Amino acid sequence: MNAAARPAAFLDRDGVLNIDDGYIGTRDRIRWMPGVVTAIRALNDAGYLVFVITNQSGVARGMFSEQDVRDLHDWMRDELQHDGAHIDDFRFCPHHAAGSVADYAVDCECRKPKPGMLRDLMSAWPVRAQGSFVIGDKPIDVEAAKAAGLPGFLFTGGDLAVFVDQVLRTMERPRE
Repeated sequence: MNAAARPAAFLDRDGVLNIDDGYIGTRDRIRWMPGVVTAIRALNDAGYLVFVITNQSGVARGMFSEQDVRDLHDWMRDELQHDGAHIDDFRFCPHHAAGSVADYAVDCECRKPKPGMLRDLMSAWPVRAQGSFVIGDKPIDVEAAKAAGLPGFLFTGGDLAVFVDQVLRTMERPRE
């Protein structure tokens, strides 16, 4: 890695960045969480890499395709970037052991609460584990964080910017 390692904020998608309306595979169903732009900008300004990690079992259930999820993530990145908030990368798990699509009906290492998505991003980017953290809306997100050796914070709704501000106050500030 050529770039200096920086801490990362790993954010769950449904229930953190957007309202969790269940099996969201298209942009017409996205309703942003209050404060999402301000929260991501605050992370960007504080020097964090910002990643999204999300289980998307709708693929395994035949509700939408992996490409639908990629297209949605590209659109989300563009919408947030338009408002000055930058997401560095996305990872999603399309698998579910009880899925109806055979190729995706598997138990894998990337599905939270397992830490596969976190470990993948930490190896693909210059991530410094010290100071990094996970924000999720379910206990499995916190379990994935713990399995990766990171602190996890449970977001129960409301204004994401207020929550991120509270998390940043508890974390060591990144050093350039």
